[in-house]
Amino acid sequence: MKTEQFATARHLPFGDNALLIEFGDIISLEVNRKVIALSEALTNAWIQGIEELVPTYRSLLVRYDALKIGYEQLVFRIKDIEKTLKELGTEKVGREITIPVVYGGEYGPDLSYIAQCHGLTEEQVVKIHSGRKYRVYMLGFVAGFPYLGEVADEIATPRLETPRLKVPAGSVGIAEKQTGIYPCEAPGGWRIIGRTPLKLFNPLQQPPTLLKPGDTVKFKPISKGAYTLFSEERQRNERL
Repeated sequence: MKTEQFATARHLPFGDNALLIEFGDIISLEVNRKVIALSEALTNAWIQGIEELVPTYRSLLVRYDALKIGYEQLVFRIKDIEKTLKELGTEKVGREITIPVVYGGEYGPDLSYIAQCHGLTEEQVVKIHSGRKYRVYMLGFVAGFPYLGEVADEIATPRLETPRLKVPAGSVGIAEKQTGIYPCEAPGGWRIIGRTPLKLFNPLQQPPTLLKPGDTVKFKPISKGAYTLFSEERQRNERL
């Protein structure tokens, strides 16, 4: 990491009990690395008063208890940690997680559209989508929804003009250069190309999300039969 990586960070008040730290105004790997590095460092620092950290593509939201720590004191502590990170020049390596996906058909109703849109076969779209690794840039929209990037230009496709009212849990979609996974049934306008039997969000577990910012995702194509078997096994384990 470059030694000047935190030099341009902007610290801004965000309401009465939050601080917004901005590292840039673009979506980029370098900017996101800064966000994740500081989020991890603050988590490990255990600063009294910090209640929640929300990393995004380009910024970090820090929610805090104003009765336990003041705004100026919080900014001072955070800037001190930023200096430490700059001196160390290291980044924590995230986990690499394989996500099984059954592509097309009822599980991926937009796969054929994406193929036709780009002059490809469905098999080629699947090969391109599953042929690279994706960084988890942030979680949002609904609990546990990972924003992953970046999709190859050959299959990057705009969102639906009219969002669906219901997208099944586990659906894997494309929106421009992003790909993502719906952790639960929700409305959405992403182009759905497949579905995973994995459960991405479980409020009864700690941590409740399967993925976290900084992780790397690799999609693995599976058959409909494998999807059914995996889903049945997961449901049995949940009943135990």
